[in-house]
This record gives sequence, C-alpha cells and structure tokens, in this order.
Amino acid sequence: MWSLSVPWWEFALRGVIVYLFLLVFLRQTGQYAPFDLVLLLILSNAVQNSMNAGDNSLVGGLICAATLLLCHALLAQLTYRYERLAAWVDGTPQVLVQAGQVDLRCMRRELLTADDLAAALRAGGSLDLHEVERATLETNGTITVVLKKR
Repeated sequence: MWSLSVPWWEFALRGVIVYLFLLVFLRQTGQYAPFDLVLLLILSNAVQNSMNAGDNSLVGGLICAATLLLCHALLAQLTYRYERLAAWVDGTPQVLVQAGQVDLRCMRRELLTADDLAAALRAGGSLDLHEVERATLETNGTITVVLKKR
C-alpha cells in the first residue's frame, strides 16, 4: 500500500503528459451530451494505467491526483494571465446568427444542427429567426440569444 513500483517523479510526469493530452483532445467539447460523458468515463479508465504505471499503491494514486490538481490550478492561473493561451484552451465565442441571418459555415464547423439552434432560440425567447439580433455559441457550450428591440 505504501511502497511505489516506480519513482515518485514518474507518476508526476505521467500525470502531466496525460493531462496535456486530454486537454488538447477534449478542448473543443463544450457542454456534455450523454455520449460525451460516456467518452470521458471510458477515457478515464483508458489512461489510468498510463498514469500509474500499473502501480496500485495509495501513495502512487495520491501523487497522480495531486499532479492533476496542480496542473489544473496552474492552467487556470496561466489562462487568467495570458489571453492567447485562454483563447487556445477555452476557445472563442462564435456568432451563429447575426441580424436574423444564420452562419451555416459556423454551424457546420461547430457541429450544430438546425434543431440545436432552434431549441436555443426558443430557450432565449424567440419563436422566429427574424426576432434575433445575435445568437452566440459561448466558450462553455451555451448559446446566448439577444433579441431585436421591439
């Protein structure tokens, strides 16, 4: 339970590598649909052994967990300080509708269907596209809707 099968620093290095890999791989995912959550659960199981090198000790698990938490805290500080890094990690808001006109290229690029957009517009209080001044896909995956002044 207390003895490690590999040096402590190898756990930390493996944790950083896995963290960065998953960050790059999953950075485009905004709000999670059920199949996204399934993917995350499977990924967590898939990368477990790459992080712990087959070591099931308590200390090894704590080192891996601490490394992931430190990576996350460091990345939060860096993205707060550097806008370019924040834009790369978090993405940038995408305008889906401007003055009642849908940007179909943006919709395709973001893998949004007309039904997705219609649901967001209804949630934003619009039953007709012509009522919409702007609809923006935010970096957290939500769609904000600004209606035209009546």
